[in-house]
Amino acid sequence: MSLSRPVVIDPAAVRDVMREGLEQELLADIPITQAMQLQIAAWDGDCLSMAAPLAPNVNDKGCAFGGSLASVMTLAGWSLVRLATGQRGLDCDIYVQDSTIRYLAPVWADFVAVASLEADESFASFFSTLHSRGKARLGIRCEIRGPDEAVVTSLNARFVALVRGDARLRAVCGGMTG
Repeated sequence: MSLSRPVVIDPAAVRDVMREGLEQELLADIPITQAMQLQIAAWDGDCLSMAAPLAPNVNDKGCAFGGSLASVMTLAGWSLVRLATGQRGLDCDIYVQDSTIRYLAPVWADFVAVASLEADESFASFFSTLHSRGKARLGIRCEIRGPDEAVVTSLNARFVALVRGDARLRAVCGGMTG
């Protein structure tokens, strides 16, 4: 009788595969992401970093275009929620419900937007609500820092996740959830 060894799955390797898959999906499905040359640089399960080079995101003054900064931060927050739901095997439509952006200083170089949960949020509470109601909201904070590590641009946003195919949502929304 031979004993087989248990299969050990490296969570970091699984996250890397998921991150790379979502990056390819963004580049294929959202045309502006190709032009902006976005890249999901890292995701550890709690925090996501999205990078963009300055050159395709520059404005007439030579610094980063505000619309590019807003797009990268919004996509970083959306991607954090999308990867977290996917990691738990949930198929959800995810929307940004509202957001506030602060532009504190110009961005003169390639930049990285780092998305994480707002201080008063938790994935545990979010997923508890999502499982019980088929929908949930989650507050995300995203920051871009300058060379001195000071925050130069920030976004606070609320994202909504709706479980696809949830009969309760179809009844409430009249069949239109996305």
